[in-house]
Amino acid sequence: MTQKKHISNLHEFHGLFNLPAPEHPLFSISHIETDTTNPINCPDVPLVLSTDFYSISLKQIIEGEIHYGRTKYDFKNGSLICIAPRQEVVTKDVKTKSSARTILIHEDFLRGTNVQSAFEEATYFTYAVNEALHLSPSEETLLKTIFDTLEQEYRLNHDAFSKDIMISQLKTLLTYAERFYQRQFQQRMESHESTLKQRFSAALKNTLSDQIPSVEKIASELNVTARYLSDALKVETGHTALENIHLYQIERAKNMLLGSDDSVSVIAYALGFEYPQYFSRLFKKKVGMTPSEFREQTRH
Repeated sequence: MTQKKHISNLHEFHGLFNLPAPEHPLFSISHIETDTTNPINCPDVPLVLSTDFYSISLKQIIEGEIHYGRTKYDFKNGSLICIAPRQEVVTKDVKTKSSARTILIHEDFLRGTNVQSAFEEATYFTYAVNEALHLSPSEETLLKTIFDTLEQEYRLNHDAFSKDIMISQLKTLLTYAERFYQRQFQQRMESHESTLKQRFSAALKNTLSDQIPSVEKIASELNVTARYLSDALKVETGHTALENIHLYQIERAKNMLLGSDDSVSVIAYALGFEYPQYFSRLFKKKVGMTPSEFREQTRH
């Protein structure tokens, strides 16, 4: 039997995991250091947990499972796990190595600050991929330094400067996370025989000819989220998933325009567009001329 729970305040979260009470109602850092492995899922049954917090965890998982969305994290090195508010996470029998750190930031802590938009726009908080951000030893050491600075400020008597210092460190942490994800995307692109772009292209070609493939559908087939797919393709191709789909449709349209005498409307419908006017606007935006102009200019 699975237990499902939504937590809206930090005190309840700390109580669930037998942690000391938080020293701030909207921000906390948990830092576990022991000589043995630590179960981080206190309930005896699998727990489906969601919160009103951003969670940033630096952990070395050695056994157990963490599912985020439909997929399972794969842990091989020190990993940075970023989870957005109201995202469901399933944990079961998870144990970590001797060091595990978690920052919890309530949405209200960020309101009105210059880092609020950075949290809201950081797409990696909503990844539901089968692997977290894997860190090299030097990257992990660097992030631990930021965690230490945040923890030190968190433990001090709070004054007029405390929040500004913590916000500054959080901004730095997000910037490094973005850099490391870009590095990870690049390494996967260079090391995998079958890159995400190749798998994406194959999924596009397998789409029915009279249907426009959606980013969500292809991402589901590739077992990643739509945001993860777009971010990875942006690194690999310079275009988001939607932009790649549009380019694919435009290439198909060019072949049909030059290989038949069908009207633009007939071709638009054959490509899966519900409205020929939208197809024509998209074509002109990508090619610089209307479908009719392209056909006339290219044929003569």
